[in-house]
Amino acid sequence: MNPITATCVPTNQRLSHTDHLFGQAFPLLLEPTVYGWASRLSPDYKGGYWQFFHLSNGGFCMAPEADHAFRVIADNGYEGRLSADAFGIVCCMYAYSQLSFIDNPAMAQVFAQHFHWLRDYLLDQPEAEDILRAID
Repeated sequence: MNPITATCVPTNQRLSHTDHLFGQAFPLLLEPTVYGWASRLSPDYKGGYWQFFHLSNGGFCMAPEADHAFRVIADNGYEGRLSADAFGIVCCMYAYSQLSFIDNPAMAQVFAQHFHWLRDYLLDQPEAEDILRAID
C-alpha cells in the first residue's frame, strides 16, 4: 500500500478546492469550527494564516502556518506540545467529529468520511502517537 501524502493547496486554488470538497459548508461550518477548536485546545494559538492540504486519499486538512510548537490541553487529559502540522490535524479531527453529527445527513457523511481519511493519513505521521492521544 502506498503511503498517503499531503500536498499544499496553492493560494490561487484554495477557494475552488474547498468549494469542490465542501461547498458552502467550508466557510460557514468547517473553517470556523477548526479555528474554534484551535482556540479551545491551545493557549498558544492566537489566530493567523492556515495552510490547506489535499491528501492523496481524497482527504483534506489545514494547519497553522507557524514555525513553533503549540501547547495542547485537551479535555480528555492529554497535555503536550505539537508541531503546527500535528496541531492542525488534531483541530481538523475534532471539527470533523463534531460536524459528523449535524442535522444535514449528506454533509454529516462528508465530514465523517474526511475524519476517516485524515485518520488514515495521521497514522503514518511522526507525531501519530501524540495526535492519537490528543483526539482519544
